[in-house]
Amino acid sequence: MGITLFASSQIYARVLPQGESSRELIIVAGDHNYPPYEFINSDGQPDGYNTDLTRAIAEVMGMDVEIQLGGWAEMRQRLEEGEVDALQGISYSQDRAEGYVFSPPHAIVHQSIFARRGDPEIDDLTQLRGKEVIVQDRGILHDQMLNDDVGATLILADTHADALRLLASGKHDYALVANLPGLYLGRELELSNIVPVGKPFAAQRYGYSVLKGNEELLAQFSEGLAILKNTGRQQAIYDKWFGPLQGGGVPWKKIGQAAGLMSLVLLLVLGAIVIWNRMLTRQVLRRTQELQLQQQKLIQADKMTSLGILVSGVAHEINNPCGLLLLNLSVLQDVYRDCEDILEAHYQEQGDFDLGGLSYARMRDEVPLMLDDMLTGAQRIRRIVDDLRDFARQGPVELSESVDLNEVVATAIRLVDNSIRKATEHFEISYADELPAFRGHGQKIEQVVINLIVNACQALESRDNAIRIETRYDAASKMLRLEVEDQGHGIAPENLARLSDPFFTTKREQGGMGLGLSVSTSIVQEHGGILEYYSAPGAGTRAVLSLPVNQEAKPI
Repeated sequence: MGITLFASSQIYARVLPQGESSRELIIVAGDHNYPPYEFINSDGQPDGYNTDLTRAIAEVMGMDVEIQLGGWAEMRQRLEEGEVDALQGISYSQDRAEGYVFSPPHAIVHQSIFARRGDPEIDDLTQLRGKEVIVQDRGILHDQMLNDDVGATLILADTHADALRLLASGKHDYALVANLPGLYLGRELELSNIVPVGKPFAAQRYGYSVLKGNEELLAQFSEGLAILKNTGRQQAIYDKWFGPLQGGGVPWKKIGQAAGLMSLVLLLVLGAIVIWNRMLTRQVLRRTQELQLQQQKLIQADKMTSLGILVSGVAHEINNPCGLLLLNLSVLQDVYRDCEDILEAHYQEQGDFDLGGLSYARMRDEVPLMLDDMLTGAQRIRRIVDDLRDFARQGPVELSESVDLNEVVATAIRLVDNSIRKATEHFEISYADELPAFRGHGQKIEQVVINLIVNACQALESRDNAIRIETRYDAASKMLRLEVEDQGHGIAPENLARLSDPFFTTKREQGGMGLGLSVSTSIVQEHGGILEYYSAPGAGTRAVLSLPVNQEAKPI
């Protein structure tokens, strides 16, 4: 990319020649070397994100604009002297707001401190005291350094490129430049011996600005910017200039989605097998209605035995590859952690490089998160399979924890927060004070609470319907109570008594398997508690969980 100063005319006409248009010509100014926001391209023409944005606003608002790019200090001086009408990209500050007015921001700019390789990190501006610091003349950091008076010697440069060249040549101590243009210019100019060493500055709003008294013109730019945002054109312009700096490489997100889809397919296959087995069992039950109660119990016992064998077999087949994933992912996490220091050292010495098609500066934060997400997904598959096995083989659980019901409910709400926010705009939670603890298994009761909240969310027909959750202590019965009440469609009387039956569900078409409330009932019974439902069609549903308190525990 060529860096050329725009030689603009010294005649600043405000009206187009007669015959072309009677509209006022608006002069919009900017920095001639601030890529990728605004710069002079190799053809000697204004270019960049700001420039494309200005032209698009002029198009939608019917404005005639001329874009002039030059030295930043000169452009600000021309604005203040009335030779240009607006700046298309300037960072907001309270000091500048005394003489300028600003549009809503069209970008957020981050500033950095650059130094030569091997120089110490900078965490606070006071560390610049006594140092020679290069800043752009009349740039936002020039203003800030003057206001803060940190005791540094300021060296003024016309452009960010000039500041970085001076620093790279061995002159002065530090350069204060915008982070993205600094990295961009460092790469374009092949200044491999300078790196960012600190970001002690707050993010800055970056947009259009005019002198006070010219608010009517600024309103046109603000309105045009709003139109571009609402129609998606601003995002398209942003992607054009910043997308190549951010995108490309291996589509890890899509790979993760594909892995999740495969897991879902496995669960659907398992659900289909369970449903098919249930359908066969119903046929047997219909044909043996004349048998006595003992015969029905034998059939049920045989069904559960068959289901246990089936689930155990399927669980074994799923757990084998799942165990392999869990083992290998842990090893891969250790491998990456062992490589981090080497990769970081290479990055500090040689600059940024590609890792899996993406820049290392991005991947060093992304890879640990991707490995964690994949490990969490594999662990979730393992837990689902274990729950199915537990359902088929109802063995005792260790009920040795002293558990705070309020804490369990709060954790469950955090886990299903997304489902709640999608289901309703009216969610109410009331925690009782000084609840006594109960003895049991906190994670199991958390599973019950999650099932009750998710069922309440699924029952709502509108986001205007509400969900209310309440905890309390009944001293008379010495029982803890949890109520989950929704304003959903309710439950028919003939279905109310069957909610805890295995594989009974009214949401078969939506993929429901009918295991949630059955497993929940078993968990509550193991804790010596009761799970009750009160509902009627169109009147919502109230689920009440009752648990005996731990007599030895003090109120929490």
